[in-house]
Amino acid sequence: MSAGAAGKIEEVFRREAGRVLATLIRLLGDFDLAEEAQQDAFAAAIEQWPAQGMPENPRAWLISAGRNKAIDRIRREVFFREKIFDRELAAAQADLLAQIDESDEAIFGDDRLRLIFTCCHPALNAEAQIALTLREVCGLSTQAVARAFLVSEETMAQRLVRAKRKIRDAGIPYETPDPAVLDQRIDGVLAVVYGVFTEGYAATAGTRLIDVELCAEAIRLGRLLDTLLPGNAGVMGLLALMLLHDARRSSRVSEAGDVVLLDDQDRSQWDQAEISEGLTLVDRSLTARGQVSPYAVQAAIAALHVRAGDKQATDWPQIVGLYEVLLRLQSTPVIELNHAVAVSMVDGPARALDLVDSLAARGAVAQYHLLHAARGRFLQQLGRIEEAREAYGTALKTAALEPERRFLAARIAGI
Repeated sequence: MSAGAAGKIEEVFRREAGRVLATLIRLLGDFDLAEEAQQDAFAAAIEQWPAQGMPENPRAWLISAGRNKAIDRIRREVFFREKIFDRELAAAQADLLAQIDESDEAIFGDDRLRLIFTCCHPALNAEAQIALTLREVCGLSTQAVARAFLVSEETMAQRLVRAKRKIRDAGIPYETPDPAVLDQRIDGVLAVVYGVFTEGYAATAGTRLIDVELCAEAIRLGRLLDTLLPGNAGVMGLLALMLLHDARRSSRVSEAGDVVLLDDQDRSQWDQAEISEGLTLVDRSLTARGQVSPYAVQAAIAALHVRAGDKQATDWPQIVGLYEVLLRLQSTPVIELNHAVAVSMVDGPARALDLVDSLAARGAVAQYHLLHAARGRFLQQLGRIEEAREAYGTALKTAALEPERRFLAARIAGI
């Protein structure tokens, strides 16, 4: 296979893997069987496409190939079970074979969103809902999901196995929820969509800071949710937040692929169309009926950043106030750290350092490199140079994303 052909196939797999798996899970009704079918389809593509050429619709080809491979697999197992007189299991597998078709009468027109709702079934706890969907439906690696939850890869792998086992043992159906219960599932779904966007906007590992396609996929799902649940404050807030962050995408990375901090970004590069849409959604989400959404508050913070002409014009006291509101709605270590950074802009680095040290003392984010990087920055501002160098060193050891590692190495070299 030529390098060019291999590159094109790899690009298709990277772009379509999540959607292919999502559709196969719907068609086959089983995570493990769908994963095996997806792998079989990709293997067939690697073998056939270089000789036959890329199909006009690669995703449809992969889904069809995976479905056919799964049917062949089930038929072989049915035949085997009948041969060894395990007729009960053979009958169950035959029923599954009869159910596999390409019909789709569900209210949603998107398999990935449909399966996000399925994975967010109330029988699973909130963390399992998010982690399983990020891994199995949205295609993030176990390592990426683990870093999003600030746990080890081994721990996350075990949690994912338990979640899939619970779906199987509890007989949780692979179907869309009734419209009447959509609101009961929406919190988990929004968390999943935001998790996808976050991984795209600030990758946990690798060589690229931003995965444009993941960001676009999350925004696409956000728009679809806004269509399905018009007027929902959480949906509008999340979509606004993603748009306002994505608007700054082109200015966040230098031509060399290095990190560019907000203070140093060329604001003329910001996408004004996304900013305008995001600001409108912020206003709508904050005035919607019902409880204020944490996403709406985060979007309001992002709005203050994009409205400011420069660092000096940023309304930091209001940002601190909004973070304090957010902490009452949704207190997480990441939000606490962001609050501390905002506090440093109002009350100075000493107060911010106290907040970060208090957060670090609780031990929940010991491996979170951004905490150590922020701590290093505050120590540097206070003139405690050796401590700052040590904190930056710890951040460098725990960072997995190459652009961030280069940024931290430059910070250490510049002290």
